[in-house]
Amino acid sequence: MQWTLVIPLKPLARAKSRLSDTASDGVRPGLALAFAQDTVGAAMACPAVVDVAVVTDDELAARELAGLGARIVPDTPGSGLNAALRHGVSAVREKRPGIAVAALNADLPALRAAELGRVLAAAAEFPRAFLADAAALGTTLLAAAGGRELEPAFGTESRARHRASGAVELGLADVDSVRQDVDTGEDLRAALALGVGPHTAAVSVGLLIPGA
Repeated sequence: MQWTLVIPLKPLARAKSRLSDTASDGVRPGLALAFAQDTVGAAMACPAVVDVAVVTDDELAARELAGLGARIVPDTPGSGLNAALRHGVSAVREKRPGIAVAALNADLPALRAAELGRVLAAAAEFPRAFLADAAALGTTLLAAAGGRELEPAFGTESRARHRASGAVELGLADVDSVRQDVDTGEDLRAALALGVGPHTAAVSVGLLIPGA
């Protein structure tokens, strides 16, 4: 099965506020962009992915991610993460009706194309499926087969909400790079231990990472 990924990205100036113990206000926007660049780069390298649509209104992020091959969808709803995802899916399916879609977090700097491919292959077995994050509370990927609505319910403890919505939880092992999103300094330390992409590696040099 071939997939289009929809990746939401808030304005960089407002991104990653929980990294304040690790990075200053002047550094966090660059970190958020680096996370997104490494996420998009790995996603574009996955053979199961035919298209990556980034939903954002941030001009710098749009320019940099378009340069990696992503399609940019303006966040015209401007009403938060789930509204952005529904809008992105609608835009994608307007051009490719019936395409399988998956929402993917923009903060997966250690993402590996091969592991993403394994997750998408497992998701293809179900009408809707999701992968929990490393903390086992949230969600890093939510997938919907062609013709099915995505029904995103991201946010605090989204794992429970996606399970309650009827999406099948994927119990895969050895896909840590797809689970490890970054909200805190401890998350960043864990991602660095897995091995991050080049953009995050460059921006992270010199940061004081809690627990490192």
